[in-house]
Amino acid sequence: MRFLYPAFLFALLSLVIPVAIHLFNFRRYKKVYFSNVQFLKEVQLQQASRRNLRERLILASRLLALLFLVFAFARPYFPGRDAALVGKQQAVSIFVDNSYSMQAINKEGPLFDQAKQRAKQISAAFSINDRFQILTHDFEGKHQRLLSRSEFNDAVDAVKPSAQSRTFLQVVARQQNLLNLHSNDVKRIFIVSDFHKNMAEADKQITSNIPVDLVELKPTSMPNVAVDTAWLLSATHRPGEGEKMVVRLHNYADKAAEKVPLKLKINGIQKAIGSFTIKARSSQTDTLSFSGLQKGWQRGEIELQHNPITFDNQFYFSFKVSDELRILLINGGMPNKYLTAVFGSDSFFKPTQVGDGNVDYAQLSSYPLVVLSDIKSISAGLVQQLQNYVRKGGSLIVFPSADADINSYRSLLQPIGASYTDKLVNEPTKVVSIDLQSAVFKSIFEALPQNPDLPKVSKYYQLVAGAKRAEHLMKLQTGTDLLAQTTVSKGKVTVAAVPLSEDFSSLPVHALFVPVMLHAALLSGHDMPLFYTIGSNEVMETVPLQSTEKSLLRLVKGRDIIIPDVRQQEGSTILFAPSELLSPGIFELRKQDSLAAVLAFNDNRSESDLSYFSPQELEQMFPAKTELLNGNKLNANNIGSAANSGLQLWKLCIILALIFLAIEILLVRYFKVSKSQIAELENIN
Repeated sequence: MRFLYPAFLFALLSLVIPVAIHLFNFRRYKKVYFSNVQFLKEVQLQQASRRNLRERLILASRLLALLFLVFAFARPYFPGRDAALVGKQQAVSIFVDNSYSMQAINKEGPLFDQAKQRAKQISAAFSINDRFQILTHDFEGKHQRLLSRSEFNDAVDAVKPSAQSRTFLQVVARQQNLLNLHSNDVKRIFIVSDFHKNMAEADKQITSNIPVDLVELKPTSMPNVAVDTAWLLSATHRPGEGEKMVVRLHNYADKAAEKVPLKLKINGIQKAIGSFTIKARSSQTDTLSFSGLQKGWQRGEIELQHNPITFDNQFYFSFKVSDELRILLINGGMPNKYLTAVFGSDSFFKPTQVGDGNVDYAQLSSYPLVVLSDIKSISAGLVQQLQNYVRKGGSLIVFPSADADINSYRSLLQPIGASYTDKLVNEPTKVVSIDLQSAVFKSIFEALPQNPDLPKVSKYYQLVAGAKRAEHLMKLQTGTDLLAQTTVSKGKVTVAAVPLSEDFSSLPVHALFVPVMLHAALLSGHDMPLFYTIGSNEVMETVPLQSTEKSLLRLVKGRDIIIPDVRQQEGSTILFAPSELLSPGIFELRKQDSLAAVLAFNDNRSESDLSYFSPQELEQMFPAKTELLNGNKLNANNIGSAANSGLQLWKLCIILALIFLAIEILLVRYFKVSKSQIAELENIN
């Protein structure tokens, strides 16, 4: 047996006090005179024997009560596996999982509330002198220090659910970094979590030189349906016109979800409703139609009504409806009459004609569509700017010149993987097929006629396929493309094999030319994303905005105000905001009192799949000395801290001290000289 606080054993010297009291009887006796003591001697002998037994029993009970009371303060124990650590100050790091998956419940309630309670139980199992770190998925700077027990409990109470999600590797590394700064302390790591599979990194083993205890909280199995993502079918949005939004729903449960209601709201007004049945462990895509939008920013929300998991029932998005579409027409010095006629037929389109030597590169990104035509040789500067424009999401349509410098066109198109023009072919041919599945032609034809009138070609530049796969919008009889479209990064490049000249083909005057160009323009654009995902470190890009000390850019949602880091880059403004400051919903990007943009943020849907690691999987993932504890049955005896290692005896000592105090009281009160003996003495007198 050992003692956790052996200094208290000096209090055993107090055992001398009851011994001294019993050795020196301080009671004053009264003298009584008897004429005859012959019978008194026998009675006195009987009383003395009984009194001596009583006093010795009282002395023994007092000594034992005092002895066990001193032992209780000294904390006796039989050493266990952590005996070498007993008595030393400990530094304990406790990770409390506050991700959205902890909203799941079991018979004791929400797992998140249980995690906070277990963290407090762990701290209570250690010594009052030990120090504790609280850590959550937020990785807050204020949690990078050790706290006293009371400070730790206050910090646990302040923890709130978070959209952040860290891996076990990141969590353990963060805990080790702090604890290793305290080299003289005994260190210990606890992870209180549901051990959601989202917290693992593929094929990465967790290593730790500090003992790790896993406190597992097990939820009950429950269904969950979430909105995974959504997108609009058209890139350009006009006031009053119909819109179509595609929504992808995912059922993460092992049984089908029946008739899940869904609502689509734009600016707080309900625009569409639906009810969907989704098979088990599968996703389903549906299209919602709506119209009647006004000019300006649109704040959208898709709402599911599905319980009990609710954090992924809302999906936010935003987009802008414009009353005009700006188009930049770059020519070789003279505006092309066919392009002027096409885009001048509708007031929605605002074309700007400019020569290839007068392009304002700073304003290039403000045009959703750029059309090149009749340029003999494309300059190196324009080549570089157009490539950057396409990679950032712009749409580019290229019509070569009648006397084109093939090499300059190749230098523009080949590096980005698009089809590019090659040698001139002087051979009459015609268009034999068009791609009706392409978005450009989908809404032009309901069905292709039996003998369609398609453009005829007198001569053309042969198009060579680029590194990226192209859509064959129009195909010639010779097997090559008349019009090919390639997706490049976020943008699109459409290349024609003929100039806009009737000497080469009938395309400029054909009935298909106008709808093809208008649809290509409407499908163009590099609008801001519909939404951003919190924690994904996505770059937020807007139109060029200047931020100064007097006019800062701010992200505003109600009373929440975030000042993002602002950087200027190639005709656009890049925003960076700490993900821990963002919350799901709609933020307004403001410069002073003016509205610059509207941004939507959603939680990471990786938490929606309520799949958890089994004990066997956790054993393979964590080091061999890791101990797995059942969080639903956690108490001070199975936490495994050094302060509770082995068999603790202090409670037993307190019980024994109370028992011997009770024995002393009983002896004093009930173990007395009988009344018959006292009466006999009085008669003798």
